[in-house]
Amino acid sequence: MKAKSIGALAGAFALAVALGAPSLSAAENPANARTFEFIYEVTLKPPASGTLKVWIPVATSDAHQQVTLQDISSPVPAELGRGDTYGNHLLYAEIKGGTAPVKISLKYQVTRDEYAQGGLSDLRRHESPGDPTPAEVLRFLEPDRLVPLNDRFQKMAADITEGQKDEVGKAYAIYDYVFHTLRYDKTGTGWGRGDAMWACDSKRGNCTDFHSLFIALMRAEKIPARFEIGFPLPATLQGDIPGYHCWAEFYLNGVGWVPVDISEAWQDPARHDYLFGSLDPNRVRFSTGRDLTLSPPQAGPPLNYFVYPYVELNGQPYDQFEKKFSFRDLTPPAGAGAH
Repeated sequence: MKAKSIGALAGAFALAVALGAPSLSAAENPANARTFEFIYEVTLKPPASGTLKVWIPVATSDAHQQVTLQDISSPVPAELGRGDTYGNHLLYAEIKGGTAPVKISLKYQVTRDEYAQGGLSDLRRHESPGDPTPAEVLRFLEPDRLVPLNDRFQKMAADITEGQKDEVGKAYAIYDYVFHTLRYDKTGTGWGRGDAMWACDSKRGNCTDFHSLFIALMRAEKIPARFEIGFPLPATLQGDIPGYHCWAEFYLNGVGWVPVDISEAWQDPARHDYLFGSLDPNRVRFSTGRDLTLSPPQAGPPLNYFVYPYVELNGQPYDQFEKKFSFRDLTPPAGAGAH
């Protein structure tokens, strides 16, 4: 892994350039952007013996968010770099057993802009079906472990999109099907894994389940689709964030990646049409993709998704740690946050 050694450190780091190109759209359209401080903390409890291996996802700049990693606080040596299957970034550390609890903290300043590719009619005007699909996009036609390509999804997708002549219409039909078929419900067990077959049968779940079914049906129609995950920003000025939020994107020739957030639309139906093609700025993205092999490689199987720390002890997953996520708004909130 190409990485930067951090060591036992404190102080400021201006790593926006190293961690990705800053977003121009956020600077050009400040009315639809949100700037905030985001703190990601993990406290690990090492065992009496052995070595913990720790991988922590790191947010980076992209076309829709400008990220500056201002500070990394760690009492143990750590490495920062590009570190998994999809080029997501991470912080890696090893902690010897028998030590006191270890707290690692990353502080960011983020400007997130509204991600608006337009609605159904706008997308139809700009779609260019004759254009070649970039090679790097074709990976997102392939199955994931919990998002299979099979006869069932192919038949479902064909039925859902019957009569649609273009990919925009097919995408909207699949979006609308998932919106009307699933319900946002985190009771019981089974939800949250992003198991497209489970979601299809159970017809419920959280954002992971909604978007896994959407991605499976899109790929069945040979439309590239990918999984994005990060954290929601509430419409308050500061506070703790209890957990992650995810959404999906599909690729349209002539337009590029188009976002959808079906679970958020389900919880706020007035935004049903808006959240097909647009995202509000009340979020921060941490990683893309499923079935992730980290760097250095973990001993266990590929990660289902990567937004929380992943820790191993002697090659086995280790869960004796606490995580905390918090934010402080540096601009007025822009509408309701994602869930």
